[in-house]
Amino acid sequence: MDEKKYSVAIAGGGSTFTPGIVLMLLEHRSRFPVGQIKLYDNDGERQKIIGEACGIYLGEHAPEIRFVYTTDPREAFEDVDFVMAHIRVGKYAMREKDEKIPLKYGVLGQETCGPGGIAYGMRSIGGVLEILDYMETYSPNAWMLNYSNPAAIVAEATRRLRPNSRILNICDMPVDLEEKMAAMCGLTSRKEMVVSYFGLNHFGWWTSIRHKDGRDLMPEIKRHMRESGYLDGICQKGGAEESWMETFRMAKDVYALDPDTIPNTYLKYYLYPTQVVRHSNPEYTRANEVMDGREKTVFTECRRIIAAGTAEGCSLHSDAHASYIVDLAEALSRNTMERMLLIVPNEGAIENFHPEAMVEIPCLVGKNGYEKISQGKIPTFQKGLMEQQAAVEKLVVEAWIEHSYQKLWQAITLSKTVPDAETAKKILDELIEANKEFWPELK
Repeated sequence: MDEKKYSVAIAGGGSTFTPGIVLMLLEHRSRFPVGQIKLYDNDGERQKIIGEACGIYLGEHAPEIRFVYTTDPREAFEDVDFVMAHIRVGKYAMREKDEKIPLKYGVLGQETCGPGGIAYGMRSIGGVLEILDYMETYSPNAWMLNYSNPAAIVAEATRRLRPNSRILNICDMPVDLEEKMAAMCGLTSRKEMVVSYFGLNHFGWWTSIRHKDGRDLMPEIKRHMRESGYLDGICQKGGAEESWMETFRMAKDVYALDPDTIPNTYLKYYLYPTQVVRHSNPEYTRANEVMDGREKTVFTECRRIIAAGTAEGCSLHSDAHASYIVDLAEALSRNTMERMLLIVPNEGAIENFHPEAMVEIPCLVGKNGYEKISQGKIPTFQKGLMEQQAAVEKLVVEAWIEHSYQKLWQAITLSKTVPDAETAKKILDELIEANKEFWPELK
């Protein structure tokens, strides 16, 4: 009997990450066979460049895979098994405003944390719900693998508004950090490790890291964290951009607050916001780095491929760390019961935390979805931080649902990155003006 080949839709087809996802799917066909790839984006002009280049590459390297890119929801989502969603509502132009508006008021500017993350979340909720509804209309048995940011706010929105949907929310940051930890221990892959972890998305801690043979790897990882943060786990050949190098370096300072656990890098924004602002350039933020870097590089190469009519000598490469998306799809399709970090309703998995909060914890993934792995009780320090941040996320979603200015003001005020309600209001009023095209009208 022929092995089933899966049909995959990539929502966010005009993204600079899309070529890497397509190439990654090709590389992993032996464990996740793909018979069809569809790209979907509501920006047809942008997607056309990515789509044409991907079509040429697939025609030369995997002509048996049916490929289409489209702005038509029915064509995109009909007859698919998986939807891989990585949308960015407002694109990098709005990310730049997310980052620069708070910095004008001495508050950090970051795409998923603080006021910028809240603004991005208010844009993302409607976009993700729209794609989820398309999927359920045209392929009701499909799974959505969502890694659209800000994942915590999006996950809370789907929990509230689409509680029965076949959606799994996942993030690549823990995967990247686990690869760095594996490198610290001389391992070839994070898959040699078994981890325990708890938190919210971009807001969590590892409590146990063991080798599959049972060896405790935490002492070795803690030594590296104490001395260099995550820097020792970076591949020297590829390196990392300077802004990320600073983030990996600052993990040392975050670790110092609780040396019993290993922290997610994003905690620096909540625990050291003043230092982050001090090292930020309000005229040139991370959004500008990306637009001047990856954005130009990927689109230039795609245009070159189109002009040449061939992908020979192509400099595009698979998004290797995103192989976790294939891990997730394979676990669902082959019932592998792989242990993965997902963003799921708590419901007692963390005993002493809000049952309706969307937490990031290890789960076993199989054909029927996931089974949560209990993380027991968590310490007071982390519990207090998480309760504050979970409340911010819930208020953002309530503000979106109710079109409530008051609740969004409360959310920004409550964020640990913002000093007071007066500053929060100034930032909010400017963000409202910037996001008129994308947010619900607030009352």
